Amino acid sequence: MNNNENDTGRILGIDPGEKRIGLALSDPLGITAQGLSTLTIKDRTEAVERIAGIIRDKKVNLVVMGFPLNMDGSAGLQAERARKMGTEIEEKSGVPVVYRDERLTSLQAEKVLLKADLSRGKRKSKIDLLAAQLILQSYLNQPEEEK
Repeated sequence: MNNNENDTGRILGIDPGEKRIGLALSDPLGITAQGLSTLTIKDRTEAVERIAGIIRDKKVNLVVMGFPLNMDGSAGLQAERARKMGTEIEEKSGVPVVYRDERLTSLQAEKVLLKADLSRGKRKSKIDLLAAQLILQSYLNQPEEEK
């Protein structure tokens, strides 16, 4: 077990989107990521308010935000939206936000859900949740010195 500030709280993973935001939460030891919920939102302000409430309620002390880079590694409009949301979450909650390359996580989530033989409608409702879980689990699996 490491001795950093993450030992006493949970980590929240976020798959940001314009209409739906997937959320995942680590176990108290920071070993596994479990899907938490999918928020359907109207705008970023509403999203930040709701996420800040979850951070308080779940005693989160770190947020891992999916950072949707373009396939060439450049940051486009979606990445800038994620960065703005992350900055607002930090300001509202006082909890640091780190960014995690999320290229292909939605595709990976879709493949997992296809293997589970879920209907198209059920896949759509679960994909953001699973993408958040994949983003968070990849962070948790990272060696401590790279975090």
